[in-house]
Amino acid sequence: MEAADQPKLIVEADAEALAQAAAERVMARISANPGRIAICLTGGSSPKKLYQLLGSDAYRGKIPWDRVHWFIGDERFVPSSDPLNNMAVARATFLDRNAPSGHIHPIPTTAESPEAGAEAYARELQSFYGAKSLDPARPLFDMVLMGAGPDGHTASLFPGYPAIEETTRWVVGVPKANVAPFVPRVSLTLPALASCREMLFEIAGHDKQPILTRLLNGETLPAVRARSNGETVWLVDQAALPEGIRGGR
Repeated sequence: MEAADQPKLIVEADAEALAQAAAERVMARISANPGRIAICLTGGSSPKKLYQLLGSDAYRGKIPWDRVHWFIGDERFVPSSDPLNNMAVARATFLDRNAPSGHIHPIPTTAESPEAGAEAYARELQSFYGAKSLDPARPLFDMVLMGAGPDGHTASLFPGYPAIEETTRWVVGVPKANVAPFVPRVSLTLPALASCREMLFEIAGHDKQPILTRLLNGETLPAVRARSNGETVWLVDQAALPEGIRGGR
């Protein structure tokens, strides 16, 4: 699969409509694969409405939980009991009530360091994939969910940090975050995140308007550099759109 030159921009009316559209795209990817499915989740505030939908009566009965494996693109290096833990939020919102425990794959944060956690998660991903190198014709994930931070970071790949230039490793430790919360992180790299059939960004709210303006202007920020080897979609709501393109395009 060849990476598309530009992401597809889809505009929804508000955050609720955006979450609904994201849920439908997740379900479409699940339906397209009759075998084992891998979804890579994201943290932060953007996906919470989506996770609530996936755990709701309207969706949970349609998900083949016995075939779907749930991973995460980055993690704050804090205990799973900490409110800052990304996978803990996803588990509490919809996973623990529905998914088999062996199908939930959190990034380990009990290792001695973020780097050790990164190495452990890379081994788990490679075991799941069945190889230590990624084949562009065989994606690791069916879908990767993403967000964009106020500085243009995505996952825990921050502007100007060495991790953004990684080309061979699947997972890296990030000793210090560029934005709050200022805790160490573990993050998948751009090549690992790109190994998917669809990369779906959710960008919602008026506070995201400044960074979306920069992204649409093509600044070389991590969220711009993150592209799927398949399809890349930026799903945004009206509040996040710069004034000049309000109304969608």
